[in-house]
Amino acid sequence: MAGYTIKKLEEIPDVLGDYPGEMRMGFQGLDTEQIGFTWRRMPAKTGGKGSYGHRHKTQEEVYFVVSGNVQFKLEDEVVDVEGGTVIRVAPEVARSVWNEGPDDAVIVVVSTKSEDPRVDTETVADFWPE
Repeated sequence: MAGYTIKKLEEIPDVLGDYPGEMRMGFQGLDTEQIGFTWRRMPAKTGGKGSYGHRHKTQEEVYFVVSGNVQFKLEDEVVDVEGGTVIRVAPEVARSVWNEGPDDAVIVVVSTKSEDPRVDTETVADFWPE
């Protein structure tokens, strides 16, 4: 074992299926031991508005808005965030992200690795009504 892994982003599977944009979870392609890494491209008018949010039992997340402008709903507060901004979200804070547009947004999410993120995640239904 070399002790490192190098991949092109396109080599990591897109887990969104038919949903617009891309979401590539790096732990699936890099075989990380400790770090969860998600790269997400969000086209305009995509994300959590009109839908659910989520929170975690133990997992802190750091969101890096690489490009574009997005809105975060953090509990009852909606925050406009531009590219080049980093946001830390504590586990217990319900959250969701929305790209109003007009351009795509790219976000990187970093957290501790979880073999099955659903175990640590609580979905919050009707979190962000339209």
